[in-house]
Amino acid sequence: MSVIEHADGKCRCFWCGTDPVYMAYHDTEWGVPEYDDRALYEKLVLDGFQAGLSWITILRKRDNFRRAFDGFKPEKIARYDKRKTAALMKDAGIVRNRMKIDGAVLSAKAWLEIQEKGPGFSEYLWGFMDGKPKINKFKTRKQVPAETALSQKISKDLKARGFKFCGPTIVYAFMQAVGMVNDHLVACHRHKPLT
Repeated sequence: MSVIEHADGKCRCFWCGTDPVYMAYHDTEWGVPEYDDRALYEKLVLDGFQAGLSWITILRKRDNFRRAFDGFKPEKIARYDKRKTAALMKDAGIVRNRMKIDGAVLSAKAWLEIQEKGPGFSEYLWGFMDGKPKINKFKTRKQVPAETALSQKISKDLKARGFKFCGPTIVYAFMQAVGMVNDHLVACHRHKPLT
């Protein structure tokens, strides 16, 4: 099964199932091009937190993450000290993983450097795409890759700049989420509006 026809008559990508939270995310966010520097940082960090878990787990905790991580403002996160990270480790509303929390702090510092010395995070990321999304025309779930040569290249560059939890599979999931690639299946009702 590649798409699911729902009670509202719309066909959606297989992965969102029938969970209302997942369906809303699929219909309003996933694959929509994102160009905001801060929002891109948030999504990359959340994709890193998702590693080893299901995305629905992160979606259900996203508001808690936003509260705990000061609205994902990298300027604040880059200054987190041991006391703040210890408090985050006690916060049951988020994924309590020391390496991922520390990774968010290190990634915030890397983000700040790109903002201050480079083109800005959005321009940096979208530069890999020549500023526009790649529109894929996948018909089945088997055609959708877990990673690509481009996600490998972006991952390598992010890591070299100090970002954490940004392997090529995480980066490709991020690229899908922020609309760098349109991986809605062609039969999905969201594919055409995003072309």
